[in-house]
Amino acid sequence: MAGTLYLVPTPLGNLGDISRRQAETLASVDFIAAEDTRVSIKLLNHLEIKKPMLSYHEHNKAGGGVRILERLLAGESCALVTDAGTPAISDPGEDLVRLAAESGVEVVSIPGPCAAITALAASGMPTGRFTFEGFLSVAGKSRRERLEELKGERRTMIFYEAPHKLVGTLQDMLEAWGDRALCIAREMTKLNEEIVRTSLSGALARYTEAAPRGEFVLIIAGAEPETPKATMEDALARVEALRAQGMRLKEASRAAAAETGLSRNEIYNAALRGSGDGTD
Repeated sequence: MAGTLYLVPTPLGNLGDISRRQAETLASVDFIAAEDTRVSIKLLNHLEIKKPMLSYHEHNKAGGGVRILERLLAGESCALVTDAGTPAISDPGEDLVRLAAESGVEVVSIPGPCAAITALAASGMPTGRFTFEGFLSVAGKSRRERLEELKGERRTMIFYEAPHKLVGTLQDMLEAWGDRALCIAREMTKLNEEIVRTSLSGALARYTEAAPRGEFVLIIAGAEPETPKATMEDALARVEALRAQGMRLKEASRAAAAETGLSRNEIYNAALRGSGDGTD
């Protein structure tokens, strides 16, 4: 009988965020697959847990995933952990989960810390509908193309970003979308945690002056819904309705211009041509 793959979130920074269930799972499995065993051993030492460990990360996920699957199919249980946060979220763990699921191995996801959700909850941005974009491409052209695709996205957007790429990303976002409301969450749950509610231009100025440090979550307002543009036909229909109420043509044209944003003179002249009698 195959074993079970457990997805065990780990604290973003504050070790007090480990739950009893997470700790019990780490203590009960046969082995632990970690993004960086040097990082994960600190958590295990804190919990006084000793378990066999192996590394599983972006650069060895192909071969590493096969070896983990072989042990799972042989009946062993495995806890997958990242350096911080939830495995398989913007993380190569998604490949291992897919591999296990396709092979009939049970996958159990345990709730826990996630930087994206933690930052979103504190952002003050709309949370009813949002989209998680993770890390943008390191290639400038691909990054700008993706931002252009997201220009009309109306949901709140969540991005992860590294400090050395932050200023360039903010610049590209500002150029692609114009200025927007932004919440930057830095070093979540850690000693230097910082939440800054500002704008793209404000953040760009802030971090251009002082080099950014730490890991960042960007929460960005979605696009405003486009206001349908009124046509001349709409304006003339409004003029006709106002004139039917007894308003003079010039006054009706002025009112229609204020409501539609079209030129008062153009509305007035079009109304004159339509009436054919040249009267006001």
